Amino acid sequence: MEKILIVDDSAIQAGQLKSILDADYDVTIAQTAKEGLHYAKLEEFSLILLDVVMPEMDGFTLLKRLQEEIITRNVPVILITSLSDTENEQRGFMLGAVDYITKPFHPLIVQARVNTHVKLYLYRKQIEQQSMTDQLTGIANRRQYDLYSAAKWEEVVRLQIPFSICMFDIDNFKMYNDTFGHPAGDKVIAAVANILSGSLQRVTDFVARYGGEEFIAIILGDKAKKIYRHTEKIRKRVEELHIPQATSVGKWVTISSGGVTVIPQYRDKYTTYLKIADAMLYDAKRFGRNRVVWFGDDMRQWK
Repeated sequence: MEKILIVDDSAIQAGQLKSILDADYDVTIAQTAKEGLHYAKLEEFSLILLDVVMPEMDGFTLLKRLQEEIITRNVPVILITSLSDTENEQRGFMLGAVDYITKPFHPLIVQARVNTHVKLYLYRKQIEQQSMTDQLTGIANRRQYDLYSAAKWEEVVRLQIPFSICMFDIDNFKMYNDTFGHPAGDKVIAAVANILSGSLQRVTDFVARYGGEEFIAIILGDKAKKIYRHTEKIRKRVEELHIPQATSVGKWVTISSGGVTVIPQYRDKYTTYLKIADAMLYDAKRFGRNRVVWFGDDMRQWK
């Protein structure tokens, strides 16, 4: 059942809306804009019904705040108002509202408009999810990685917690493809992706296909040595798949990994540390492959 948030300082009006929608949706009521913003950031809603006229913070201000927050900006908002003039409608649409419902409520109109916008939201979400997923492996693709890394970098700068970038590359993959063919190579890529996605430990852990036979992971909160050891376990799991490699380069398919852990400061740039992780991966290849090389929080290279 899809979730809907009603933000309205009138308990009577909010109750009327809830009674209209209760049979089809899981409805939450917030009676202040501040409470509404809290709920919107805490749970995943498919639609927000927002009263325009409220004390302290009005609906237009809250709508602007919702649009500014990464986790709420894509949730559709229908404004609830008794104001029917063109100026207010225009202002609401300019701020990102998808529709208006005027008071007093007509149940059939409320149901119809809510149903329409929930369906549109779910359809858009499905399309966006498909565009963010690597079709071969089922994990996140480069586009989703770009969005996630930017958002999480801002978050850790603010919270001052450790941020780790882990890069992985399948060793001698071109030779594997040349020996066994591209369909077999695709199966190896999918198998490695499965190991990586199965190694995620928390909801904030993230892995994506970075391109070709290369993957990237972002892990928040853990210190460098813990991530380093965890990455070494991932390397071993891939080797233990015992996928035969081309005989001239080794017995089994393996991966190399490079990474960095940092507590970023305000002026630090994500791209700086991405380049460091990439350099560690290059060194892992240079030192003989099938190994992990890490730039630790003591500013030394571990291998």
